[in-house]
Amino acid sequence: MRPLITKIVLAFRRFPQWLVAKLVLVLLQVLKLLPADAAINAADRVVRFIGPKTSRHKLMLTNLRNAFPEKSAAEIDRIATDAWGHMGRQLAEYVFLDELFDFDPERQGEGRVEVSGVPIFIDLLENPRPFIVFTGHTGNFEMLPVAGAAFGLYVTVLFRPPNNPYIADMVFDFRRARMGNLVPSHAGSSFQLARQLEAGAGVGILVDQKFKKGQPTTFFGRDVRTNPLLAKLVRQFGCEVYPARCIRLPNNRYRLEIEPKVELPRDKDGRIDVQATAQYLNDKVESWVREYPEQWLWYHDRWNIKKNL
Repeated sequence: MRPLITKIVLAFRRFPQWLVAKLVLVLLQVLKLLPADAAINAADRVVRFIGPKTSRHKLMLTNLRNAFPEKSAAEIDRIATDAWGHMGRQLAEYVFLDELFDFDPERQGEGRVEVSGVPIFIDLLENPRPFIVFTGHTGNFEMLPVAGAAFGLYVTVLFRPPNNPYIADMVFDFRRARMGNLVPSHAGSSFQLARQLEAGAGVGILVDQKFKKGQPTTFFGRDVRTNPLLAKLVRQFGCEVYPARCIRLPNNRYRLEIEPKVELPRDKDGRIDVQATAQYLNDKVESWVREYPEQWLWYHDRWNIKKNL
């Protein structure tokens, strides 16, 4: 009898998450009925309207004020509203990701997507070796591994699943069909990435996620903890490291940038400096966010301040 009661209790607890996942699925199916531009623009308008009315908007405004104390209240409000719009776009772009990525090296500038750093892609493809590409939650960051796969350059991507397990399953299935090998972020995921590097393959890592037990660093001048995984992998395998990002352009266009390999800081013994590398990653992402602040996910609690709101 007790196992049955436990199952019933768990089912009741999970029902709200299940319902939210079903609503998201219905929304995606509705968006799929529209042309890509209409769906993306509609999602932008809807989330731009709803977002500021949610509890997360207060956290977003606080994050923005802390990051940009020099900006006026009107500027902060504009960035926050635009950031909600970009979140809506991200949702709709999931539905049309295959259609949106239309880059053709022979017809550069003619499609939705332009790519900066094509020679780097080609070099990594033609001269296989272990490497790490890192990025942040800027623009449509999901498009980067799709671009790699389009070039035939498959990377193993480390990602953090959504808290809702039903949405997490949906997202995982979608990503796996378009992005190659995926590794959910959890205990033991570092070993899976290590095996890929040991085999001479590449991995992709989002480096601006909240991490409770990471290296003490700063981001926009405020204390944060940063995952030391990238630095430790480079220490172990001596692999090359490349920054990459996606930028949303006007008229539902996109620019993907992969930058030349970077030389990470080293300690007095010549080893990769884990602490300094963690700070370098934050500084790099911060420079991207300062350039296009509305395209970063300000609603998440990177600075662990939600408990004080």
